[in-house]
Amino acid sequence: MGIQRIESVIYTVDDLDTNVRFFTDFGLTPVSRDATSAVFETRIKQTLHLYAEPKPGLPPPVEQGPTLREIVWGVDTPAELSRLAKKAGADRETPDGVVHTIDHTGFGVGLTVVRSSELEHEPPRRANKSGYVNRVNQALGPVGQVRPIRMCHVALNIPKVGREEAVAFYTDRLEFIPTDVVKPMGVFMRVEGDADQHNFLLCHRPDKAGVNHVSYEVNGFDDVIEGGNHMIERGWQEARKLGRHTVGSNVFRFVHAPCGGRVELAADMDRIDASYGTRVHETTPPHHIWTLRTNRESSS
Repeated sequence: MGIQRIESVIYTVDDLDTNVRFFTDFGLTPVSRDATSAVFETRIKQTLHLYAEPKPGLPPPVEQGPTLREIVWGVDTPAELSRLAKKAGADRETPDGVVHTIDHTGFGVGLTVVRSSELEHEPPRRANKSGYVNRVNQALGPVGQVRPIRMCHVALNIPKVGREEAVAFYTDRLEFIPTDVVKPMGVFMRVEGDADQHNFLLCHRPDKAGVNHVSYEVNGFDDVIEGGNHMIERGWQEARKLGRHTVGSNVFRFVHAPCGGRVELAADMDRIDASYGTRVHETTPPHHIWTLRTNRESSS
């Protein structure tokens, strides 16, 4: 089945302590820390790597300042890893079992055999409405510390010039499946082993490349709201109002990240199958179905 999921994301950062505090507040699990690096995990054991000094072997950054340097994708079997590594032009393997190459834009791309990740799934909160009652004699309370389940997608900015070649690297060599092609804006793609409407997005920009965001799935609508509230309470800056996307339909909340770009709290993404095909949009759909509106100032 080829690629199953995002396995790791690797950043280089200016201030390691600030980034460690950010992702601790965000709810990822700390794995290791030394003077120049730190590693965090999602609940399904994907890893986030932060380096305060350049890690040997990473390609040059595509933008100045803290930024994402490499995405490692998890493949289902060693045979598929070998096959896709050859197609992608992987030119080296590191002792951790990751093979590496560089995409058309200059971002690092890694492939490895996916880690086992047993997760005891917590069902979403039961909701009530007249005629559809799922919760009786059970009051709700705060969800508490939000713990992201997984990295569900990554969005990268790429220059408009060369965008066809940039997309083809992933669709032709790594066998990503285009789901929604928004001609003026970008291409949404998913991997073979995941039913999310997209696991990857290449956003067209006039003349620049860089990280846009990494999205983390949480347990439900309340977690998106409370997780964002918690980050604001901890002093971090929200990047976009709470809303629900048009493409993908997920509820979202974005927070500016000191590692570069943003992180997204996401829930209720569309799931699709092969019959979805590739949908081509000549014009850009609205960014969201709705966003939160209020006539109160945020400071009140």
